Amino acid sequence: MKFKGNAWRFGADIDTDRIIPARYLNTSDPKELAKHCMEDADPEFSKKVKPGDIIVADKNFGCGSSREHAPIAIKACGISCVIAKSFARIFYRNAFNLGLPILECSQAVDSIDEGNLIEVDIGRGVIKNITKKESYSSRPIPPFMQELIDAGGLMAKVKRGLRRGR
Repeated sequence: MKFKGNAWRFGADIDTDRIIPARYLNTSDPKELAKHCMEDADPEFSKKVKPGDIIVADKNFGCGSSREHAPIAIKACGISCVIAKSFARIFYRNAFNLGLPILECSQAVDSIDEGNLIEVDIGRGVIKNITKKESYSSRPIPPFMQELIDAGGLMAKVKRGLRRGR
């Protein structure tokens, strides 16, 4: 599974309230949440991001609350994956449960600049900075977790399995 898009840079300790501000939690509609994704960090983010783009962030991305709205908003606004030095554990779990690919790679985070064209192969754990002609290694996403992503998340995978009689 490969993704390709431009990088959007964010710093350390981006909490779920900066990903999707609490004032918008009166809805769980992905399209509405997408309009406000990263709004407090970059008010124009949702208007500038293109489908397939990639968020690159420092350490502890997704800290704070356990709200599922955060990965829903990121995914719904068109972000194909998130690369960070580390993720808050509850965000890590929610991301995969909702089908949002995430990778940890300090070297990539330290080298990628905003706007760089990035290609990510989650099965091989390879991150390529096409702009800088550099490549970085991350731990590949295991096949069973790739299945979650491919299905669109845990619930979608379970529903698919039930329809197939598994």
